[in-house]
Amino acid sequence: MHSLPAPTFDIKSARVAVLMGGLSMERDISIMSGTGVLDALRVQGVDAFAFDPGVRPLAQLVDEGVTHAFIALHGRFGEDGAVQGALELLGIPYTGSGVMASSLAMDKTMTKRIWQSAGLQTPKYHLLAGSFASQADKELKLRQVADDLGYPLIVKPPHEGSSIGVSRVGNFEELVRAYDIAHALDPDVLCETFVSGFELTCPVLGDALSAQALPVVRIQAPQAGYDYANKYFTDAVQYHCPSGLSPEVEAQVQALSVNAFKALGCSGWGRADLMLCEKTGQAFLLEMNTSPGMTSHSLVPMSAKAAGMSYEALCAHILGQAKTHIQRTQKSEASKAASGALE
Repeated sequence: MHSLPAPTFDIKSARVAVLMGGLSMERDISIMSGTGVLDALRVQGVDAFAFDPGVRPLAQLVDEGVTHAFIALHGRFGEDGAVQGALELLGIPYTGSGVMASSLAMDKTMTKRIWQSAGLQTPKYHLLAGSFASQADKELKLRQVADDLGYPLIVKPPHEGSSIGVSRVGNFEELVRAYDIAHALDPDVLCETFVSGFELTCPVLGDALSAQALPVVRIQAPQAGYDYANKYFTDAVQYHCPSGLSPEVEAQVQALSVNAFKALGCSGWGRADLMLCEKTGQAFLLEMNTSPGMTSHSLVPMSAKAAGMSYEALCAHILGQAKTHIQRTQKSEASKAASGALE
């Protein structure tokens, strides 16, 4: 790993809110991530405290004298640009990607479209947007999707994370059930070709100029799959880091992950999820996480450790790159002052 950029500020002089909890279905995981980050920052002498946007208005960050925010939120209203936009308005530097990249990466369909336009390989897919007029219309469309993609295929809600609502299906009856599960969570449903092979993940640190990949993690899941329960609450999954891939393939996966990160305009940190096809040896991008998990089962800390970076050092580095992404002009500052005068 090349040398990482220096911190943009002295983290020990900052007043840091670790944002955790929130309003998404990944709330419990976010609290686990945030608690780990909070402990890691405090042990390094950082003035940090927990802040839950699910129960407190973000405007209270100003009342608390917060100078920087570490975003440990996952899913909607935390990883999708919503919180990032609010922090931009408040003028509080924050960790990770800005509003646009966060929003794009949270939408798996938009992510795939951007990757395809950049010539980056991702599984073939169909987006089923909105609701169908009748059960007959739904079944007709699902049969058309299955005919095009073939079985097995993956069905998922495109705006959720942590494998919530994701199903692997092998026949039409399973496809109908999987569609209903996903549609209950999201008005849109994403169906994509299943790629058989190694499941991989690759963290990336930096921004468009300095982005670099950490070691690849190979995930060996049980027969039930790498689902929500196995990700966070069991020890059934085996993680291999070093990945066991050849140096050439490891380098290719890392380069693809960095390119995927850059194509979306990500910055700070992120984690690409991929499949390595067992037949062709080709890597396919699945998604980009802009606020990855930081729990005891999480993959970014595992990869960083293999690169010689402790959990505490990783948290300090991520915090040290916190920033706002929308430049404040003289006019916007004048508008801010004028608004204050009217209050």
